[in-house]
Amino acid sequence: MSGQELGVTVSKDEDMAEWYTQVVQKADMADYAPVAGCMIIEPWGMAIWERIKETFDNKIKEDGVESVYFPLFIPEKYLEKERELLEGFLPEMAWIEDTGEEQVKDKIAVRPTSESVIAPYMSDNIQSYRDLPFRINQWANVVRWEVSDTRPFLRTREFLWQEGHTSEKDSEEAMEETLRRLEQYREVLEDLMAISVIKGRKPEHDKFPGAKITTTVESLMPDRKSLQSATSHHLGTNFSEAYDITYSDENGEERLAHTTSWGLSTRVIGGLIMAHGDDQGLVLPPEIAPKQVVIVPIWQEENEEEVRGYAESVQEELEGEGFRVELDDREHRSPGYKFNEWELKGVPLRIEIGPDEAGSGELTGVHRDTGEQERFDRNEVVHHVEEDLDEMQDRLLEEQQEFQEDNVREAGSEGEIIDTIREEGGYVKANWCGQEECEEPVKDEVHAEIVMVPLEEEDIDGACAVCGEEAEEVAYFSKNY
Repeated sequence: MSGQELGVTVSKDEDMAEWYTQVVQKADMADYAPVAGCMIIEPWGMAIWERIKETFDNKIKEDGVESVYFPLFIPEKYLEKERELLEGFLPEMAWIEDTGEEQVKDKIAVRPTSESVIAPYMSDNIQSYRDLPFRINQWANVVRWEVSDTRPFLRTREFLWQEGHTSEKDSEEAMEETLRRLEQYREVLEDLMAISVIKGRKPEHDKFPGAKITTTVESLMPDRKSLQSATSHHLGTNFSEAYDITYSDENGEERLAHTTSWGLSTRVIGGLIMAHGDDQGLVLPPEIAPKQVVIVPIWQEENEEEVRGYAESVQEELEGEGFRVELDDREHRSPGYKFNEWELKGVPLRIEIGPDEAGSGELTGVHRDTGEQERFDRNEVVHHVEEDLDEMQDRLLEEQQEFQEDNVREAGSEGEIIDTIREEGGYVKANWCGQEECEEPVKDEVHAEIVMVPLEEEDIDGACAVCGEEAEEVAYFSKNY
């Protein structure tokens, strides 16, 4: 706790920004770093990131994606080969121009993304169709020198992420790869983190620089703003042309590879905090919680040995079945302090063991999300814990899905889009002509934009809600992070 006051002192509903900041710091998720806009990820936050990393890494390795690591530094001459990428990142690029003793002859960028350094590597290692698909991924840090309001996890100048890069034979295979990774992001967010998402693609004017198509998974937060949780890009042949990524096909003809890239970052931890947290702190879905169960023994001097032994036997049995368990037998902290601390850190299930439980062969369980307390038989602890955790995981996701469904509304005019976002928030579906200009009035009035277009085409009945011209697709407008 670093000596700070235990417990959140503001309501999530009344001041979500301050609530978020307190939860991040008091739950040992992260702290502010000496350099403005950067963060120190603390053990509890890092443990959550490691759960995400392990889950997603296992998925992609099953598909033959291999792990690599590339340098943090990228020569400017590499970036210049793909002008759209360079220009897209220039406003937030950090450069090394002086080493302290002498000026650097050729400018070096601190990695904002790695397409421009990975593409030459692909070019060197791909000669034949037999080398395809070529799929690699790195877990790394990147730097994007944000000048806007920064907030731990949600928007920081340096953050952790994974970035996958692949080369495929043709556009069809590249699109299959793009959508495969997008679906795996959905699985991580919904199955692991219990965060409901909508899959879509970014409008043409908001694609990743140099991409043919950018797909996205969007999550609606409790303040009814959208969080872009992960993206997957079909890059077409743009990078292949710039960096000469070619292969000889079955007939010996030289062809351009079609590339993809896809990424998920520590930003999703910010989404996890907001989506499930309450006025007591974090609420962690059991699948992602670093500790799923905390056992708190409560004893007096005359029964300490009995209670301790009983608690340790419960811990041993649960850990033997694969549950992640913490036995909190700290003598310098009161039971009340421990209850509050583990609630703040979001542990899904607390088991309280006092002399009554030890004497009766029972246990007292308290659910983190509902606060419900129940007594159950010690001999049924494994079955009971498994059932409780499964039910909590399902319950949290169902609550998120219901919230999201309740906050998708339709609008038929510019005024309706603006009024609905201003009064209700959430996602507002509207017919759209595909022109960026029709996003501007909404941006100007309520600081909302088109966060996505559904991947599956929806029926379009009528004209563009903003300009009245023929509509080409349905757009989802929302305020976003």
